[in-house]
Amino acid sequence: MTTKARIEASLTHALAPERLDVIDESHQHAGHKPEFAGQGGTHMRVRIVSRAFEGKSRVERHRIINDILKPELQAGLHALAVEASAPGEPTRW
Repeated sequence: MTTKARIEASLTHALAPERLDVIDESHQHAGHKPEFAGQGGTHMRVRIVSRAFEGKSRVERHRIINDILKPELQAGLHALAVEASAPGEPTRW
């Protein structure tokens, strides 16, 4: 299973999102470090809409995501961009 697929599965299980997009942006970072070949799985963007974020601050939302994805971060996920919204909130995507 790919990093992207594991992230999708973990967030879906934990947050039952109404909308979820996981975007692998690793290719944009190829060569930034010798170990970043752009092959995938090192730099991800998560766009998610879930009721779990209602009444939560941006920082709280990011902490929720980071806690869920802690195993991925420990396993080599280098960068994680998070765009988290509650239902009905405007998104840029």
